[in-house]
Amino acid sequence: MRHVVSMRKLALPVAAAMSLVVGGAFAQEAKKADVDVHNVAAKGKMQDSSGPSPVGGIEMMQAINPKSPAMTKDEFEIGKKIYFERCAGCHGVLRKGATGKALTTDITLERGSEYLKTFITYGSPGGMPNWGTSGTLTEKEVDIMTRYVQHEPPTPPEYGIKEMEATWKVYVKPQDRPTKQMNNLDLPNLFSVTLRDAGKIALIDGASKKIVQILNTGYAVHISRMSKSGRYLFVIGRDAKIVMIDLWMKEPTPVAEIKVGLEARSVETSKYKGYEDKIAIAGTYWPPQYVIMDGDTLKPRKIVGTRGMTSDTNEYHPEPRVAAIVSSHYKPEFLVNAKETGVVHMVNYTDLENLKVTMIKTPRFLHDGGMESTGRYFMDAANASDKIAVIDTKDSKLTAVVNVGKTPHPGRGANFVHPKFGPVWATGHLGDETVSLIGTDPKKNPQHAWKVVQTLTAAGGGQLFLKTHPKSKNLWVDAPLNPDPKISQSIAVFDINNLDKGFELLPIGEWAGVKPGAKRVVQPEYNKAGDEVWFSVWSGAGEESAIVVVDDKTRKLKAVIKDPQLITPTGKFNVFNTQNDVY
Repeated sequence: MRHVVSMRKLALPVAAAMSLVVGGAFAQEAKKADVDVHNVAAKGKMQDSSGPSPVGGIEMMQAINPKSPAMTKDEFEIGKKIYFERCAGCHGVLRKGATGKALTTDITLERGSEYLKTFITYGSPGGMPNWGTSGTLTEKEVDIMTRYVQHEPPTPPEYGIKEMEATWKVYVKPQDRPTKQMNNLDLPNLFSVTLRDAGKIALIDGASKKIVQILNTGYAVHISRMSKSGRYLFVIGRDAKIVMIDLWMKEPTPVAEIKVGLEARSVETSKYKGYEDKIAIAGTYWPPQYVIMDGDTLKPRKIVGTRGMTSDTNEYHPEPRVAAIVSSHYKPEFLVNAKETGVVHMVNYTDLENLKVTMIKTPRFLHDGGMESTGRYFMDAANASDKIAVIDTKDSKLTAVVNVGKTPHPGRGANFVHPKFGPVWATGHLGDETVSLIGTDPKKNPQHAWKVVQTLTAAGGGQLFLKTHPKSKNLWVDAPLNPDPKISQSIAVFDINNLDKGFELLPIGEWAGVKPGAKRVVQPEYNKAGDEVWFSVWSGAGEESAIVVVDDKTRKLKAVIKDPQLITPTGKFNVFNTQNDVY
């Protein structure tokens, strides 16, 4: 029941599609389904892809519906635990629907226990994982979940300034920090590497490939972001804890931290001229809101809720989770994705007391995205709608909506100059093997602007990230969530000047030389010079992982970084590239 990126041993359980029609024949087909709609759920016991939702351990309010089937208190607690471990990421905390369908009691009570038990057990080709037949849930647990989803969902508490300030810590005050860099690190070529299951990051020197430092952060680190100056590194975990690290100190040191909610994914800092490093922002999954903070201390200043009407049917949604946030280069603004409503909040941070927010209507289910090459247009993936929304950050308006492949997941995307169509921005897809190239030059190439000018066929579905560099002629596309190990343990690379030739598949997992494990290859990231690419070879928490460095020009192995402390490395963020939105 959960649509999340797999961070453990096997698969990506994705959107649960509670079909309106069910019958014996369909149930028999569901029994055979070992792979989900995105072709990424492999056979065997499925692991939650992101780890349990941090919200699950919070005390909640519970309403009793007399029409619901009987449950003991212990059974309800078991159901609650399973739901937040497996289902909340897809269906939402309040079960109002997100990437997955709504599971509110008006729907589940009408469907009935037999219907629900069939789908929880066998799944469906439409996207529901086969929780029962895979062995992930026992027969008793399936029965508990069948009854649990027919009860009213428990409601987690809100999280305001008072709660945030109770967690806020400043370890080194701004006036006590150095006024210049006090170490000899080549900071622009430093990498912040997520050690996901360890709750840490590793700082790795780009030249020597040595681990400089490993720092504790928070549960299931999601991303690292750099301040515009390149001094401060911001790390946020799924537990909504932000750690701010000063890279100028003798040893890179956390100088402030705060917990901004109960579950989160995104953090960003101000980049507009005159506001560099002054403002920080973070968005949360629960509560559905974002908070604006001082950029040097993380002091919370302003909270804005995202609850509101959906962009398509204009219906109220109580849980529009905040996904990607990007910082505008054209105005003192942040662009904040309210996932479930399909509304982008353009937040002007010049006056926090009289906050101005421009609401941009886009397709629903906004997830990730990044800027095209000029930094003017935000290419925003509405993943469950199979579309890319193009937002003009200079004129504050929706420029276009582009139909792409099945469930786009670009990360930040990839910008390069196409030999025929001029500047393009690329996205891969979770749900199919394609890569969509969208023209992004309305001035010199208006006939190609905001259209898919070419569709590439990569190695397979289950793509998470793709990457190139202004100095490179290669486009690298991962597929870590593909069920075929040959694909998930490799990288597809295209020659930008000869895209019709197809891709070369490089065996990155094999080159890593690690012990047996999942060895999924994820998230290409360039060094500052743009002449080498780093890949995470990501196995389970109890398995050996590594980082493989490839020469961008020759496509040959350059180095392998191994260390017992490299536990589940996933995202890698080069300081210079992250600081300057190079992708």
